[in-house]
Amino acid sequence: MEGFSLDNAIPWLISQLPNLVGAAATLIIGFMIAGMVTNGVKKLLRRSGFDETIVPFLASLVSVALKIMVLIAAAGWFGIDTTSFVAIFGAMAFAIGMALQGSLGHFASGVMMLIFKPYKVGDLVDVAGGNVGSVEELGVFNTVLRTLDNKKIIVPNGNVTGNVITNISGQGTVGVEMTFGIGYGDDIDKARAAILKVGKECPYILDDPAQGVVVAELGDSSVNLATRPFVKSEHYWDAFFYMQEHVKKEFDRQGIGIPYPTMDVNMVPNA
Repeated sequence: MEGFSLDNAIPWLISQLPNLVGAAATLIIGFMIAGMVTNGVKKLLRRSGFDETIVPFLASLVSVALKIMVLIAAAGWFGIDTTSFVAIFGAMAFAIGMALQGSLGHFASGVMMLIFKPYKVGDLVDVAGGNVGSVEELGVFNTVLRTLDNKKIIVPNGNVTGNVITNISGQGTVGVEMTFGIGYGDDIDKARAAILKVGKECPYILDDPAQGVVVAELGDSSVNLATRPFVKSEHYWDAFFYMQEHVKKEFDRQGIGIPYPTMDVNMVPNA
């Protein structure tokens, strides 16, 4: 093997000078473009309404990916087989993905929700198969709900997107569905008028659309009257509890019964 000397180093450097210049130019220009693209991604994410906590994280992912591509391109100037680098990075990404597939799935779900915005902070929602509460935080991996009794529920984003999402209050107004049972011997029209009277007096119920009361079911022991008054989203529970209490009081005043479940038992004497 021929030893290293200044005499053979100078010709080698001269022969590699175009590659050195090309690699340096690739690095300088590539990193500049990567920086501009990263800044553009940040601005685009902020204009799109992304949560500020996730913008730097996503921008850093873009920056790292672009810089890796620049480094691979620079290595190509020296005749290095860049396909081996791609294979190595691919294998590393696959191994990391397999190890963190659950977390990455929740992360991907969180990104999708930030893009499509099925709900926002403050909305009353029903997610992941029956978890009802106000959205306190929409994170990268989890959605945090605050229930009416002040419980904190942390729901993985993958569970949210894998189930039906019901945004109860996100439309600004919401119908409060309620059912009141009366006895079969009671007057339906009288009970309907009583429910509408209470609804008219309720400070939370909106005039438009107008409240209605219908016979929803002829139950085993009661005639069930359904109503769905509309309120502003933030007054959902206020209206619900007001109606429950005051309809009962109005029924009592007007002598309208709310029956208990009953059962007739026929005794057959022994022959």
